[in-house]
Amino acid sequence: MDFLTPEDLPAPAGYSHLVITDPGARLVVTSGQVGISADGTVADGWEAQTRQTFVNLGIALAAAGATWADVVKLTYFVIATDELPLIRSVRDEFVDTDGPPASSLVQVAGLFRPDVLIEIEATAAIQG
Repeated sequence: MDFLTPEDLPAPAGYSHLVITDPGARLVVTSGQVGISADGTVADGWEAQTRQTFVNLGIALAAAGATWADVVKLTYFVIATDELPLIRSVRDEFVDTDGPPASSLVQVAGLFRPDVLIEIEATAAIQG
């Protein structure tokens, strides 16, 4: 896979502007994951919810035979953008920061529950 940032685009903050997958790669698309554990407990605050969201994404990816190294795109839905540096910091614990996935972030008025702050979807490309 090639993770690219063309010189004619603004410098990204920890993501690639585009990712080119290899021929024959299988795509894995997750549903949006949130900071709720399997027992239904909602993580407390931005950092805990973001980390649990990434943990949940990792579990979903593993169920398909994918790893974080296979992730080519992340889509974030957040109720506020004040915590972007924190979100990026947690993200960097999971993704390859030398070849980070392409990303989109959307601020929304709310998610499916008022206590949920962030939701993230992942797309991965498994080689072979």
